[in-house]
Amino acid sequence: MMRRRTIGKAGCSLLMVVLTTLTVALSGCSSDKAGDSANSSNGTEAATDTVASTAESSTTETADDLSKLIVGIPQDIDGLDPHNSTGAGTREVFYNIFEGLVKADENGNLNPAVASEYTISEDSKVYTFTLRDGIKFHDGSLVTVEDIKYSLERNMGVDGSEPLIRAYAQIDSVNIVDDSHVEVVLKDADSDFLTQLTVAIIPAANEHPETTPIGTGPYKYVSNSPQENFIVTRFDDYWGEKAYIKDVVFKIESNMDAIVMDLEGGSIDMMARVTSTQVNQLSDKFQVYEGTMNLVQALYLNNAVKPFDDVRVRQALCYAVDPQQIMDFVSDGAGTEVGSAMFPAFTKYYMPELNDTYNTDTEKAKELLKEAGYPDGFEFTITVPSNYGQHVDTAQVIAEELKEIGVTANIQEIEWNSWVSDVYSGRQYEATVVGIDASTLSASALLSRYVSDAGKNFVNFNSEAYDTAYKNAQSTTDDAEKTKFYKECETILSEEAASVYIQDLPEFVVLNKKFTGYVFYPLYVQNIAKIKPAE
Repeated sequence: MMRRRTIGKAGCSLLMVVLTTLTVALSGCSSDKAGDSANSSNGTEAATDTVASTAESSTTETADDLSKLIVGIPQDIDGLDPHNSTGAGTREVFYNIFEGLVKADENGNLNPAVASEYTISEDSKVYTFTLRDGIKFHDGSLVTVEDIKYSLERNMGVDGSEPLIRAYAQIDSVNIVDDSHVEVVLKDADSDFLTQLTVAIIPAANEHPETTPIGTGPYKYVSNSPQENFIVTRFDDYWGEKAYIKDVVFKIESNMDAIVMDLEGGSIDMMARVTSTQVNQLSDKFQVYEGTMNLVQALYLNNAVKPFDDVRVRQALCYAVDPQQIMDFVSDGAGTEVGSAMFPAFTKYYMPELNDTYNTDTEKAKELLKEAGYPDGFEFTITVPSNYGQHVDTAQVIAEELKEIGVTANIQEIEWNSWVSDVYSGRQYEATVVGIDASTLSASALLSRYVSDAGKNFVNFNSEAYDTAYKNAQSTTDDAEKTKFYKECETILSEEAASVYIQDLPEFVVLNKKFTGYVFYPLYVQNIAKIKPAE
């Protein structure tokens, strides 16, 4: 059930303020991109010269050139090493380059990839994988069981460091059975662990994955120019269905105001997650695909700083913020409300009833603020990445809504890299508006970050009850019990107002009609291999 309220004089005033702000935000000018250095991988120098030169002349190409696709992305990748990169925007690009033992498809199934098949023991403690025969890395070398062992153990932190993936702390050992088989032995039974085995398999012999990315996917790395582009080319020795488009340039489009101009001008052919306003500004030479982003957008609160260390203050903000009003203003009503840290694509775990935990009630919000010692409200800063227009727009609506309870929210826009270092990694912030996605097809991908000592717990949520419920979910092999405990986790997050949960944003993907074949996935990925020239 959606939360709704009648917009009176205050609401009408809010509408005018927000619409005026959004109009200004969308009428800015384009600016030049920074960065003029490039890195290129070993074994791809010949392709680099060809693709890089065509990328530089992208604005002057003819409409008949269908061998290259230019895809706009809102921020640069945060590293070339797939095991140490954390950004969702990086993962959506890397989906085309790297593969795990299994790989998610558009229907949410986990299909064999580097492995050709697998078996799971009855006690759900031993996962045995058969290496796909003849599968090659992008440098032409054959993938071996040693590469699989190396890749998994690197994420386990066998060198004594913290596991790169929290769930990998549950791995007891990775054992080579023979030249074609590897078994993953868990400390405790986990019937859901297959979802964690999408992690990239990379060559053990590659001493510098941070500068020379080598995977097994349908596209191989060519070069990258920081803050400018990331270039790949088709891997013709790919084990599966070959990509249709030969060369792909991921062009950094950090200036949201320039996207429509760049699409119409031909400097990009495709852009995902454009706003509904931008869609309405486009000509009919583009096909617009509509889906959902499969993420949880929220006003994320730093629970470790005042006044957000008081649950009553967090709850007050939940009562003051109206998700439906945000959706109406930001995306013409599109989007799906969420009341906790789970989005609807996870149908088994999604709890729509939590959307009603905080039906909009400004008087209740003011009462809670008074109880918490803030009868006259307070002032705080929402730090938001400037390259995500939907999040900036959402922050602006929230700021207007909070005025009704005497709370002043100042908006600070920063570049994406600064957001990652200062907010996500450094936790030096009060509040932020972003979307959190799932890196795997497991509920734990969204819920593990709220465990008190989790490295990804950037909101500093701390709840003994939550930690216990999550531990119970992880320790049971009974699917019904696991689901029950995960839902208990979601309920705790909602009731303790870990953050102000808003929506799973609508996703509008724009593709020049010269191309076709775009497919939505239940994860935050862009499968470029499915896109092909229109007939």
